[in-house]
Amino acid sequence: MKKSLVFCLVLPLFISLFPLQAQTTSSGSSGDSSMVSSQFDMTGFPQWSKDARRFEIVTFGSFPFAYFFTNFGFDTYRCAINGWNTSYAPWPFTGPAAVGKSQSENFLTIGLSVGTAVTIALVDLCIELYKRNRKEEENRNLPEGTPIIIRKPLEDAGSGTGTGTGSTTDQGDTGSP
Repeated sequence: MKKSLVFCLVLPLFISLFPLQAQTTSSGSSGDSSMVSSQFDMTGFPQWSKDARRFEIVTFGSFPFAYFFTNFGFDTYRCAINGWNTSYAPWPFTGPAAVGKSQSENFLTIGLSVGTAVTIALVDLCIELYKRNRKEEENRNLPEGTPIIIRKPLEDAGSGTGTGTGSTTDQGDTGSP
C-alpha cells in the first residue's frame, strides 16, 4: 500500500521534469509546411447520418436534465403518496432520517429519464425535419429562373482576410517564436 502511494506521488513529479512539446510544423509529401485546418467538415456525409448525430447529441445532452427533473418528480410523488412525510421528501429537502429508494425505483427513475431524453430528441428531430422540408418546399415553389442565394460565413472572418472561397492557406511563418 505504501509503495503504491509513493509511486502515485512520485510519478507526476517525474513526468513534469520532461515536458512534452507539440509538433509545430507539418511535413507533407511535397515538402511544404502549409497549415491545415483542424475544423471537422461534415459536407461529405449523407443527411440521415447528420440527423442521427444530432439525435444522439440531443439525447445525451438532455439526459442529465431529464434525470434531475425525473428524480425530483419521482421523489415528490413518493412523498405525496406517503402523506407528505418528511422522511420521503425530495433531495434538497431530505433530512437525517430519509428513506432511500429501492433498486426497482432507481431503475424506474433511470428508465423514465432515458425515455424523456429520447422524447426530447425525437421532438427536436421532428422540428428540424419540418423546417428543412418547409425550406425545400419554398425553394420548389419559386418561379423558374429565380436564383437561390445560400449564405455561409466567410472563412477566417476574425482576421478580416477571408475571401469566402473556403480555400485559404497560410504560407507565412512556420510557427517558430
